[in-house]
Amino acid sequence: MKQHFPLKNVQQEKRIYRNRVFIAVGIVVFFLLLLVSRYAYLQIAHYDEFSTASDQNRIRLQPLAPARGYIYDRNGVLLADNYPVFSATISRADVKDIDDTVKRLIPILALTQEDIERFSSRIKTSKKTERVALKLNLTETDIAKFSEVKFQFPGVNIETQMTRYYPHGELFAHVIGYVGRINDKELKSIDKDLYAGTNLIGKIGVEKSYEDLLHGVPGNESVEADAHGNVLRNLGRKDPVRGNDLYLSIDYGLQVVATEQLAGRRGAIVALNPKTGEILALVSSPSFNPNLFVTGISNTDYSALRDNLDQPLYNRAVQGAYPPGSTIKPMFGLGGIHYGYVDWATAISDPGYFTLPGDSHRFRDHKKSGHGAVNMHKAQVVSCDTYFYVLSYRMGIEKMNAWMRQFGFSEKTGVDLPSESTGLYPNPDWKMRTRKSKWMKGETISVSIGQGAFTATPLQLAMATAITANQGSHITPHVLRESHGAKPYKVHNAPDGKIQFNGQPEDWIKMRDAMVDVIESGTGRGIRTPMYQIAGKTGTAQVKSIAQGKKYNEALLTERQLDHGLFVGFAPAENPDIAIAVVWENGKHGGSAAQLARPMFDYWLLTRKKNPIRPATHQISGGLMTAGIKPGELPSDINPVTADANATHQPQSAQPATQTVPSTAPSTSSQPVESE
Repeated sequence: MKQHFPLKNVQQEKRIYRNRVFIAVGIVVFFLLLLVSRYAYLQIAHYDEFSTASDQNRIRLQPLAPARGYIYDRNGVLLADNYPVFSATISRADVKDIDDTVKRLIPILALTQEDIERFSSRIKTSKKTERVALKLNLTETDIAKFSEVKFQFPGVNIETQMTRYYPHGELFAHVIGYVGRINDKELKSIDKDLYAGTNLIGKIGVEKSYEDLLHGVPGNESVEADAHGNVLRNLGRKDPVRGNDLYLSIDYGLQVVATEQLAGRRGAIVALNPKTGEILALVSSPSFNPNLFVTGISNTDYSALRDNLDQPLYNRAVQGAYPPGSTIKPMFGLGGIHYGYVDWATAISDPGYFTLPGDSHRFRDHKKSGHGAVNMHKAQVVSCDTYFYVLSYRMGIEKMNAWMRQFGFSEKTGVDLPSESTGLYPNPDWKMRTRKSKWMKGETISVSIGQGAFTATPLQLAMATAITANQGSHITPHVLRESHGAKPYKVHNAPDGKIQFNGQPEDWIKMRDAMVDVIESGTGRGIRTPMYQIAGKTGTAQVKSIAQGKKYNEALLTERQLDHGLFVGFAPAENPDIAIAVVWENGKHGGSAAQLARPMFDYWLLTRKKNPIRPATHQISGGLMTAGIKPGELPSDINPVTADANATHQPQSAQPATQTVPSTAPSTSSQPVESE
């Protein structure tokens, strides 16, 4: 049977095909329109926004830390230098998983927990592109280990950064202080933009007091970097401004002489220019090596310093509060004249003790048999305690307090060093407030000879001595002499007031003459010299009190129970250029302390100009701590060490001085009785 096939509907098939083409073209056009609209959204409507975001991934503004200002002595001897170290740095823009990266770097860079904690605190508050130091002062071993595996740590760079170096080690530690890594507390208070790229900040001493001057102003650099943070090219730069250079009033040679006097001893010495208030030398012994603190002191070293019973970290010169003993008798005597209770002719009979009316307790003089008839002049020369017992009974504690505060006692001196102690000149209000008990008349007697609760710092004693030398003109002690740099700063170098004194100008001269006789024929005669005149006063403060009727016996006391020796003085007496205060802990006698001051007077007045002590050509960095450097180690024919303002040299290595760390404890003063 013959099959029949239907005829094709050509028109219908063409119509279907045409519809399919239209649909396909429509779909293509639709997606093209989507692409065009998206392109327009990105490239036209939001071009600026996304262009900026792209540039931020490619172009970065990196902070440039300013170099810290140098510190010099008054003659241009370099005391604080800068030098480069290698550091491992990371930025949040270059490393996605910072915690994992740090964890993997621990064995490679020998990271400590302290390194990690410091870095973690700083990276959290840093700008995204700011490079933060993970570890400062990398060793050659650290760098070698990292170089082998650098490809595993994209975004981690080894960079050169400037750090601090103290070429004379322990010699100026308590004056200059040191810088250290910025801690969490400091991070919250500083201007983060001002410290961008900076890891160090002043911690104590001049480094802290003048941080704003020394720090400088950071700059920045615009760079093009790849996805891993590697710099491809530099696009622009704003140079940082280096911090101001500071010239201190400290004299290198005098500081060496003072340090040598306290070698192996505990104590402090302060020397001032009485006309200006400039501090010429300030020594606290024992001292420590400030270089240990710059990039982070080890736990072992810090424990050795912190736990040392001689307390090398403690600045005795401005923080140590000692009973001043008889060193304050010239100032107190002038107070008696001021209030009219005595004059230079007023005499008392000294039987060797004093008793309050109606009381059998004897306040003893250091001379058991007494000094006989004593006036003001003789009382100073022989240091008669009984004379001042009588004066204090007449004068009373309130007037004594008001007068002695004019010399700076019980107040901060205003020195430009941190953590200064006020000392204490006690009175009834203080006792009621702190001890909840009434003032006893016998306490007034003890205070009159610099004992009881009366304490003063060596710096306060030096200032009070300078005021006496100035015949009442007040000065403020300071260590900064000049500041050179972009930040203007003016130092006040002159007397800043006058003590209110109701006596005559001649009274100051008579007190000076009495202090001269202390040296010529009195308790300080061991340091008299025909070369110039010294006006001075010795003092002895007992550490262990003696019961009524008992006798002081050195043989029965431990080394730390021996009396403190103190001395204050100025020279030349008629036109003084220098005033000195010495505190020798457990030095036994004021005359012994005076012996420490004599070489300083000699150097300043006789030797300095002709044969000044200058640093040796090698750097002196010291070990953990030491009590002083011998002048013989410092040749006098070497020119002052100065720094090139643009230099970034590595300091010469030095052989650490061998030094045994003392293991004995510092003395704690009870309420002693004066003994000359």
